[in-house]
Amino acid sequence: MKKIWAWGALVFGLLYFTLPLIGMTNFSLKMRRGEYSFDAYQKVFADPRFQETFTYSVLQALFTILFGVLLVVPTAYWVRLKLPRLRPVIEFITLLPLVIPAIVIVFGYIRLYNTSSWLPLTGSLTGTNILLMFGYATLALPYMYRAVDTGLRTIDVATLTEAAQSLGAGWTTILAKIILPNVLVAVLSGAFLTFAIVIGEFTMAALLNRPAFGPYMQLLGANRAYEPAALAVIAFGITWGCLGLIQLVSRFQKSAPPKA
Repeated sequence: MKKIWAWGALVFGLLYFTLPLIGMTNFSLKMRRGEYSFDAYQKVFADPRFQETFTYSVLQALFTILFGVLLVVPTAYWVRLKLPRLRPVIEFITLLPLVIPAIVIVFGYIRLYNTSSWLPLTGSLTGTNILLMFGYATLALPYMYRAVDTGLRTIDVATLTEAAQSLGAGWTTILAKIILPNVLVAVLSGAFLTFAIVIGEFTMAALLNRPAFGPYMQLLGANRAYEPAALAVIAFGITWGCLGLIQLVSRFQKSAPPKA
């Protein structure tokens, strides 16, 4: 009886997630009356705004991932090595973006860094882009920190650090050549999640008036019929691709031995 309920729950979950996607995909292929076609996808890919916004969001995602790695890996490493009592505090801080709405965060940024503040980031395009990257890094912080912290649990941080120090390695060398290679798979998992978050994020990019992919999706959805469905399918494909890569690198993490 339990197996029947388990299989029933699994089938219900699969239908719940796949049926809307199947219906949306089917609708996106009906732009040409009476037959299936990829006209909606062709129009989306040929749209200069799609190319501009997608390229912008991809670049923002890459910079956000780089910033997140530089911020999270040393922090998680130092907390695990020297400040274990602060772990609950750090974990609480990293989880705050899950309970604080993005609109609250971005309004706080605008209030603190407007043109009349001591650091007027919103007064220039470069400053606004940097501010948006910080916002994305904040939204991705819970996932990046949790992934890196989980990776650090699988290795003996103290022993690796002592061995590297006995050979004369400095802190930068230890982080770059010992710790990072051992948690690289975990970092990649956090990076893929960060990429998926940045690609689909709307609130921060819209309020900071930047040409990101999320606002473009909303604008297209308000003015077209078939193209938004095609764009949603593309966005789902990107997200599921990132999730698939996370599963792939997780398998490598389980099989890869620690590097000394």
